[in-house]
Amino acid sequence: MNMLKWVGPLGLLAALVIGDQIRINRPAHKYRLTMEIETPDGLKSASNVVSVHPYRGYQPAGKVTSRGDAVVVDLGGGRNLAALMLHDDKGSADFDGANFVAMRAYQAAGRKIAFRDVSSQTGAVPVTGELMPVLASFTDPRDASTARRLQPDDLSPLGPGTRLRGVTVEAVPNGLWPIDFGGGLGEPVTRGVTAKLPWAASEGEAARALAAIGFPNAPEPAMALARK
Repeated sequence: MNMLKWVGPLGLLAALVIGDQIRINRPAHKYRLTMEIETPDGLKSASNVVSVHPYRGYQPAGKVTSRGDAVVVDLGGGRNLAALMLHDDKGSADFDGANFVAMRAYQAAGRKIAFRDVSSQTGAVPVTGELMPVLASFTDPRDASTARRLQPDDLSPLGPGTRLRGVTVEAVPNGLWPIDFGGGLGEPVTRGVTAKLPWAASEGEAARALAAIGFPNAPEPAMALARK
């Protein structure tokens, strides 16, 4: 009987701890990044869902983070194109751009919104100019050092008739996070970049890839491909 008196308080404590962890870790919003490429064989596309998390912890310092994978489009014939979770800040690797690309794209489309408003937005908007993530292709997807950077307006190295139709971003519902397993529960964060680039989780191999496209010595280079 003495043990039973602790069931209620312990259950309440567990509920409070779990609730606080959900408050701290739940995303502020999710977005879907889609890339479409015109090829002689027709339109090729791929999209990934990324979650964005503001810092809600108890330490004085913290920053916005995101979880998800880079978008990799299989163009057929051994060709591919990846939109990395990386932006170019005047020649320097910018890993924070992926956290704010949805907000900035909606703003660029004429919507006067703040970070907290992204989750309530509907419809896809274009990602252009400085908002465009770094694009890379891999001659051999198994070899990080075969990465080469491509420019949005020139995909000719991928073959004649290959052109970027566009990149778009769209806010998607958070769903019942953290049980957002799909369907009515909400779209989960997209995983699977390692199925296309087997080395993507390796910091050393990711560093080789970023060095090959002009970003040597980037900190935590694997964040350009996958974020946990």
